[in-house]
Amino acid sequence: MTKVMHQDLETAANNVNIWAGVTTIMPLFGGFLADAYIGCYSMILFSSVLYVLSLGVFTMSQYIPSLRPCNTTLNSCEQVSKVHELVFFIAAYLMALATGGYKPCLESFGADQFDDSHSEERKEKMSFFNYWSIALCTGLFLGVTLIVYVQDYVSWGLGFLILTITMVVSVFVFILGRPFYRYKVALGSPLTPLLHVLVAAVAKRKLHCPAPSLLYEAPNTGKLQRRRLGHTNRLRFLDKAAIIEKYESNNGAYRKEQSPWRLATVTQVEELKLIITMAPIWLTSLIFGIGIAQGHTFFIKQGSAMNRKVWNHFEIPAASMAALTALGMIATIAFYDKVLLPYLRRATGKDRGISILKRIGIGMVILIISILISALVERKRLKASLKGKKMNVFWLAPQYLILGIGDGFSLVGLQEYFYDQVPDTMRSLGMAFFLSVIGVGSFLTSFLITIVNYVTTMNGGKKWIGKDLNHSRLEYFYWLLTVIFVLDLCAFVLLAKNYKYKNVQRTVVEDNSCDIEKKLELACH
Repeated sequence: MTKVMHQDLETAANNVNIWAGVTTIMPLFGGFLADAYIGCYSMILFSSVLYVLSLGVFTMSQYIPSLRPCNTTLNSCEQVSKVHELVFFIAAYLMALATGGYKPCLESFGADQFDDSHSEERKEKMSFFNYWSIALCTGLFLGVTLIVYVQDYVSWGLGFLILTITMVVSVFVFILGRPFYRYKVALGSPLTPLLHVLVAAVAKRKLHCPAPSLLYEAPNTGKLQRRRLGHTNRLRFLDKAAIIEKYESNNGAYRKEQSPWRLATVTQVEELKLIITMAPIWLTSLIFGIGIAQGHTFFIKQGSAMNRKVWNHFEIPAASMAALTALGMIATIAFYDKVLLPYLRRATGKDRGISILKRIGIGMVILIISILISALVERKRLKASLKGKKMNVFWLAPQYLILGIGDGFSLVGLQEYFYDQVPDTMRSLGMAFFLSVIGVGSFLTSFLITIVNYVTTMNGGKKWIGKDLNHSRLEYFYWLLTVIFVLDLCAFVLLAKNYKYKNVQRTVVEDNSCDIEKKLELACH
């Protein structure tokens, strides 16, 4: 957007952040459709076709003369054609649409291959999220080194062509595994049972809430598609949805066909509680999206304004510095999974070692350190620039590396949290919640840039984010982010201390009609 389309820094950053935001918000729709109606496997295949089509359009925009940026070479292209801009954004947002089904479903489909009722497979699932993140970081590393180098120094068209071929091959590899996968059946909208609970609780709002043992739970026939959840004492008002009313018994025998809008199970009530208590955690996690947005916008522009020569005839592409983030994340995840996690399991006696929210909190602290270092480096870079000097690009290495180390804790923790703590019927939607953290964070970054520039120019002042870095005060923006992140960390710690995790009943005793009659009799008294 800056090299080919000649957009200024503010416009390019906003365009990237908006696209990244849409890309990570769309999984909310794709995840919902997969969980409710078509299943993960079908959604992955459909989205893969859209993904290949998007990359194909990108490739054609570089090789078909009428779609190219201009008739001259890119280095001498002063004004990009409107047709190329249109095709470019069509391809970009087609990719955003494809990502909506591909990203949440592929990860949740992978995690679904592990059986939660099997203790060893539960442990393997925890490692799965670590290995998944390592695979993503390996792709990121290749993308910001090999692909970026090809695009910068050989041809944008060849770079897109390599990506297109890679995606086609990956789709075929995925299809080859079809006979070996475990599949989960889509059971309809996962939001409907939650609405049942809300309506039933409001309808019974005047009833006194009995002891938890008297609340209704569906008999365990072995055909349930979700695990039972134990009762928790939070949000007790919702428990009223599971109260067995007197008229729901017919001559002492429990009526099997009751309206779901009038009577919900304890598991359904607890699932709604999970979603409600997840909301503040989601809100306080948005800073990770803002932090990631710095990595693919302002960090890159910092690198492009610095000396990137390694030796006489080789210059590192600015975007390739993100390889350090990938390496930092890979090293952290590998160390955590192979060294730290086994030790923590022995020390605590828990499968996870430390809780998910503690892992996320550690990542939050490291993110703050990364942004703090970014502000200090940018201040030094700007002072050197005003003297006509260029700092070496490896001054950015600490902020990239520390960002990757923090992501190794926070992003993997967030993936586990949103997969594990949502209702069993909302696993793909749970991964979409995780991706939406990154998406909304990108939107918030654009919003912050707009607000900051508006406030700083109100009385004729200078924009913090100008047309280029030398006409900006990016370090001030980083200081602002540091203050916001610290305040957010305080709120997150308070929430994490009082958070109650999903209470899954591993062993369940089947209800019988006598149990129901006893519950009814005691509830009526």
